Amino acid sequence: MLDDYHDTEWGVPVHDDQKLFEHIVLDGAQAGLSWLTILKKREAYRKAFDNFAIERVARYTPARVERLLQNPGIVRNRLKVESAVKNARATLLLQEEFGSLDAYLWQFVDGRTIHNTWKSYREIPPTSKESDAMSKDLKKRGFTFVGSTICYAFMQAAGLVNDHALTCFRHKEVKKLAGGNTRR
Repeated sequence: MLDDYHDTEWGVPVHDDQKLFEHIVLDGAQAGLSWLTILKKREAYRKAFDNFAIERVARYTPARVERLLQNPGIVRNRLKVESAVKNARATLLLQEEFGSLDAYLWQFVDGRTIHNTWKSYREIPPTSKESDAMSKDLKKRGFTFVGSTICYAFMQAAGLVNDHALTCFRHKEVKKLAGGNTRR
């Protein structure tokens, strides 16, 4: 499961608002847990959260949150579930202001994937100046579970950052898909 995710999804640029929102929710849910745990629960999350339809999630009521907290297919942490609803509502405001969640998020990397040149995965930092800026601005706009480390994981997953090591076959593939310049 992890290998398939790494080999087909991780680092590939995402420009669809619904998919970007899915990444935000899942990366927030992953806080303190392994990514494998969240990957195993991803389909249950899609079903539980109406396939991450932003407008629908934004309308969830406290009763709906209570039902979600009974769902064994997702991480049943109240703060994380409530965060998904808060973040959907904040996303709607971002879409009004910026035209799309995509336009807002990609501004933090000047609209282009950052292609890092790490020789080893051990060199990859947990945050960056871009994830720091994204986190700070998202929090100011009412988002939760968007600390800099979570934002950096989001940026890696959604292809804002290509952190495949230079020795990984996916580094060149993702760079070709994304275009852009090497930054580090």
